[in-house]
Amino acid sequence: MRRRLVRYFQRKRCLAPDELADETLNRVARRLEEAGQIVDVPPARYCYIVAKFVLLEHVRQTDQHRAVDVTVADRPRDAAAGQSDVERREQMLECLDRCLGGLEKDDADLILRYYRGEQRVKIEQRRRLAAERDLTANALSIRACRIRDKLEACINACRANRDRVTFRRFSSQGDE
Repeated sequence: MRRRLVRYFQRKRCLAPDELADETLNRVARRLEEAGQIVDVPPARYCYIVAKFVLLEHVRQTDQHRAVDVTVADRPRDAAAGQSDVERREQMLECLDRCLGGLEKDDADLILRYYRGEQRVKIEQRRRLAAERDLTANALSIRACRIRDKLEACINACRANRDRVTFRRFSSQGDE
């Protein structure tokens, strides 16, 4: 069973499949100690059910660590560039405006309306938007995701280009 669990975690592309398989078997063993036996489902199936929860916990933990690593990694670079939060935000908004202007009018309207509002208002807005365009909610979210990906790529390119221009300006001033 352990070998099968290790392969399961390997298929899910986990970095430590042996440890996750051991954790799964430890939890199954604790359940057996408490209840004495597993009668609801076959034992192998129960192991896979527990493995699924172990996997979900592992993914959640690694995502939290990645989010912390990314924010910590971004701080020194931004500080080194000498930009304040306000300057970065202004730069981002300028790039967003430029990239929104480069989209087709229909796509720009869709993405702006898709993200307008908060909580319940946003949900109702998306329902109306899907109905107006004769789309399902899923098709609308896929279309919005594709537009958002285009915008993100455009904004990243815009910011990278502005950073190069700013760097050149500062380095040429230092040469004088």
